[in-house]
Amino acid sequence: MRVECAIVGGGISGLAAAYELHSRGIPFVLIEGAARYGGLIRTERVDGFVVDAGPDALLTYKPAGVALCRELGITLSPARSTRAFVAHRGRLRALPEAGVFGIPTDWKAFARSRAFSAVGKLRMAGEYVLPPVPALADGDESIASFIERRFGREALQRLGEPLLAGIHGGDAARLSMRALFPRFLDLERTDGSVIRGLRRLRHETVTSPPAPFVSVCGGTEALVKALVRSLPDASLIADVAVQGLEQGSEWRVHLANGAHVEAAAVLLATPPRVIAGLVHRVDPVLSALCGRVRDVSLVTVALGYKRDAVRHPLSGSGFVVPRSEGATVTAMTWMSSKWSGRAPEDGVLLRASVGGARDPHATDWADADIIACVREDVRRYLQVSSAPVFSRVYRMPHAGVQLDVGHLSLIREAEARAARLPGLFISAAGFRGVGLADCVGDARTQAIAVARYTRSRVVAPGATEKPSRTL
Repeated sequence: MRVECAIVGGGISGLAAAYELHSRGIPFVLIEGAARYGGLIRTERVDGFVVDAGPDALLTYKPAGVALCRELGITLSPARSTRAFVAHRGRLRALPEAGVFGIPTDWKAFARSRAFSAVGKLRMAGEYVLPPVPALADGDESIASFIERRFGREALQRLGEPLLAGIHGGDAARLSMRALFPRFLDLERTDGSVIRGLRRLRHETVTSPPAPFVSVCGGTEALVKALVRSLPDASLIADVAVQGLEQGSEWRVHLANGAHVEAAAVLLATPPRVIAGLVHRVDPVLSALCGRVRDVSLVTVALGYKRDAVRHPLSGSGFVVPRSEGATVTAMTWMSSKWSGRAPEDGVLLRASVGGARDPHATDWADADIIACVREDVRRYLQVSSAPVFSRVYRMPHAGVQLDVGHLSLIREAEARAARLPGLFISAAGFRGVGLADCVGDARTQAIAVARYTRSRVVAPGATEKPSRTL
């Protein structure tokens, strides 16, 4: 088989790239090693409950994901509530609603919040007049460093570690502010204060801001299915692993079933650790750079209850859990409160996050042990004593790609190295971003670059091929 582009990986990045190439009339083949497409995106229906095992939301301030859904005719719904809580000494404390990741933008709401001590509030409020530090040499620092120096130790313990780092399953002392939360660094530089900058942006907004999150009605896997339906069946290969790459005048992709694909370009849409293996013999330096991107394993646990079994009102989207609580869960989303249509009228759907940097071996635990630990945390924080009507454990080894301090510099090195291999393109979570919106936006951008490359590529008659480098 010969195509203009071979896409390796059928997760959201590969599918979005395939969609863009198809819309531009570029012949392609998408190769996925698993039997199903979508990667971490999976939706399960159980007795009227709609469970997203992996990603469940799209950020509206990163419009690529929302735009793709609109092109595909997918219905989106805003979060019914964005009110979040933080666990403290066995109780849930509401974070200020008028804030960004718990950072206050409204003084009255912040003063009323019980999520922080009086001393902690004074220290956080002091950020408004705290002078910015001179720009760091590489413009980057860890979440822990930034939050503690700007807002204090208590803010790090109750916001930085469980919320900013927790949503990525990571360690606040290692994750990069520049890669994950660049706006906060920019506001410190431009406004002298993050709080001052956020308040300025709030007052400059003439119209009501859109909902920060939206979900795919019927579950996130509806997006995957719509993408697959939009693509030609003949261009999709599932349940066949890629064994290696060979570079000559064009690329040859060797498959585990003994077949191969000839292509002018290859777009690798797999996790960095997989990319490292695929390019090892083609370019050991690029392989080593990709291999430096860390990951952690994640576990999500879905629990369905009868509504009258849960004493807590669940008026919000969920809560995060600081390490000091000694709990198994790192966060819990009240899915049936946050999104419409996720549980029967008399039901409650909860989804707990376990593992990550806090418990790196959680994926090795038995299902019964994981469920028992999560149920204990549900009892502790939500006053639930009865058994759930259903429970599910979803293991995701290596799913939490970690963008550590210096990540952007690392990726610039990898991009420069990949540029030495004509026709090789890379787009995957953990390369230029994380999350659905980042993956969709970058994949479509890389697909446009593939289209330009294949259309401008001219092989002179009688040209000598480059020596092959085979994996």
